[in-house]
Amino acid sequence: MHLRFPKIFLFFCVAAFCIDAIVGAHAQERQEQEATSLREQHLRLGVALEPPHLDPTAGAAAAIDEVVYGNVFEGLTRIDEQGRLQPALAESWTRSEDATTFTFRLHEGVRFHDGKPLTAREVAFSLERTTAPESRNAQQRLFRNIRAIEELDRRRVRVRLHKADPQFPRNLAWGDAVIVHPASAAENRNDPTGTGPFRLSAWRRGADLLLVRNDDYWGKKPTLESVRFRFLPEPLAAQAALFAGDIDAFPNFPAPELLKALEKDPRFEVESGTTEGETLLAMNLRKPFFQDLRVRLALAYAIDRRALIAGAMFDTAQAIGSHYPPHAPDYLDLAERRAYDPQRARRLLQKSGWTKNLPALTLKLPPPSYARRSGEIVAQQLEAIGVRVKIRPVAWAQWLSEVFRNYDFDLTIIAHTEPDDMEIYARDEYYFGYESPSFRLLMDKLHATPSAKERRKLVRKAQRHLSDDLPAVFLFQLPKNMVRVKSLVGLWKNSPIQANDITDARFLP
Repeated sequence: MHLRFPKIFLFFCVAAFCIDAIVGAHAQERQEQEATSLREQHLRLGVALEPPHLDPTAGAAAAIDEVVYGNVFEGLTRIDEQGRLQPALAESWTRSEDATTFTFRLHEGVRFHDGKPLTAREVAFSLERTTAPESRNAQQRLFRNIRAIEELDRRRVRVRLHKADPQFPRNLAWGDAVIVHPASAAENRNDPTGTGPFRLSAWRRGADLLLVRNDDYWGKKPTLESVRFRFLPEPLAAQAALFAGDIDAFPNFPAPELLKALEKDPRFEVESGTTEGETLLAMNLRKPFFQDLRVRLALAYAIDRRALIAGAMFDTAQAIGSHYPPHAPDYLDLAERRAYDPQRARRLLQKSGWTKNLPALTLKLPPPSYARRSGEIVAQQLEAIGVRVKIRPVAWAQWLSEVFRNYDFDLTIIAHTEPDDMEIYARDEYYFGYESPSFRLLMDKLHATPSAKERRKLVRKAQRHLSDDLPAVFLFQLPKNMVRVKSLVGLWKNSPIQANDITDARFLP
């Protein structure tokens, strides 16, 4: 039996179907737009190392600054992507002619995440705290020159130094000098309270950390509503997270061998930038074996940097011969002074008298892939000249405890990523134990010299000194290999300071 429908009924059916289709299409489009808008406001970043805590004034781990510097905490000054000094919490400053007195004027209306106002009192507290007897600040030497701090009024602070230091405002741009509040300072390791454009929302140990936008921020509001830092120490896990769309970017991608494959993927942009990371084979100079310059020279000549960079870094790094970044204007290329020469290395060991009683050395390697991969190659190259090396991988907390604080090591491989950090070789009780009165005098003179021309001469003289005396075997400059989705812009291509500054990051439509 056939059923017959009136034409008007058929018209309404067809019309209803079309309306449903149009409404459905618009609803789907609206849902897609909402999903896109949501994604554009929330960034997911991959990082190799989880910070041991979140207080940049109480630890040496670069992983702390990589999460909180410029995002959660701010200093009086800051360093921008080009490595230039810029105002931060201080809108301006003046200095005396002899560079011993600096006066800082604070921005109006700055508040901490808990609503407390920033005044000169918090600045004075923070600077005094850097060198207090109980301080765990990793860069105390930068601030020991402070003689007195005066609160002129709520917005002005005067700092007097013992000796001239034209670079003092730049020292205040380190993460170690961020401004904290007395009421929350003790809790900043786990519950940080800063003045920055983001605040901590959640931290799942071993997994990720979530920062959310501080809508009461005193400065330019970031576009992003949040950023989630995912801790992905394994290179294959980092690659898998990118391919699966679980993260939007990896600012310091740990697997250089995978970069070519990622470059071919139309979803991603691969950028190669610079860092301040001088990568060293550090020696414990407190031990007699390493106190012999002939031994240090032998170790340097035993290492084939070209093979090391090819094998561990897939030709993405640059060999160095001193502690200074190749992209800096005052850089001297000294890498070939210690070019690979295993025969010369053996002769130097023979002359040192240690060949009949060579100690077995332990090479402690922290988690980053550049250290672990380099360690395997370096150990083989040292074995080739008769130096026995036992590799011991350690967790980051172990490295900080055993190597950095307690000097319990023979060798280690580490990248020093702080800016302007040649002065680490002039520090008291630093982990590799280098003692050189002449280098200390050189650093003191450099800090007190205002003339750019004279400073350039001193910087180059310091590079030659380190190349001559070899307090460490200088390997290569750590590159910054970033992988990001193409719609994401505003992340720093270079790392002139240990930071993942996300304040200008955003997704394009």
